[in-house]
Amino acid sequence: MMFLVIAVISTSIISTSLLPNESSHIPFLNDDNFLDWKDQILLTLGCMDLDLALRVDEPPEPTNESFAAKKNAYDKWERSNRLSLMLIKSHISQSIRGSISLSDKVKNYMRAIEKKFVSSDKALASNLMNKLSGMKHNNSKSA
Repeated sequence: MMFLVIAVISTSIISTSLLPNESSHIPFLNDDNFLDWKDQILLTLGCMDLDLALRVDEPPEPTNESFAAKKNAYDKWERSNRLSLMLIKSHISQSIRGSISLSDKVKNYMRAIEKKFVSSDKALASNLMNKLSGMKHNNSKSA
């Protein structure tokens, strides 16, 4: 029981010390906050130095003959990719998460999320334009 309390406290200290301030709280992604959510995700990943997998393409997987520097670069990229995916997925509501195609690469997963929200924004705009164009003005004056 003592171990659990220490683990919770240390996790809390680590997570709050890595984030710049309380304004960097990441909201859950829902149907109407994609841009804010994306900004907060990118800020948080950048502050935590976990955005490498979003900025750099995956390096070739090291072999037994690879130099230590190449192995280290791949390990850093793989860690960034894995932790970024975990953070992103943990801040998406279940109803949306199920509609996004799965990927083991954070860059591809973010593209899939963006594609879903860009297409849903276009559909919403089209729907609103159709409603607006179908409306009739009745010449009455409003007070």
